[in-house]
Amino acid sequence: YVVTHVTDSPIFRRKGDNLEVEVPITIPEAIRGATIEVPTLAGTKRIRVPSGTQHGTVQRLRGDGPPKLNGKGRGDIHYRLSIEVPSELSKEQAEIVDELATVIDGNPRERLLAGRK
Repeated sequence: YVVTHVTDSPIFRRKGDNLEVEVPITIPEAIRGATIEVPTLAGTKRIRVPSGTQHGTVQRLRGDGPPKLNGKGRGDIHYRLSIEVPSELSKEQAEIVDELATVIDGNPRERLLAGRK
């Protein structure tokens, strides 16, 4: 029999027959949608980030992962989209965020707090 040792990748994490990649996206990309470039084992591909994408959303590229351990076909690559929030804002950025906050209304925690007051 043959024993193969695989070193850890800074980009890909093995999950069974598949690979998982954490892909940061910007707040505007999550809100408006975008086409972004992502790594594959053979280079890069472009995937579509739909408008309204939520943090933690997973997209899959079928058959672009590693060869399956049973020798039949290839696994998938799962891209977990993470919204990257800047830790600091310029004065202009802060003003724009404040303006956005006045036009986007609603409380996303409302259902969590219903009946608790």
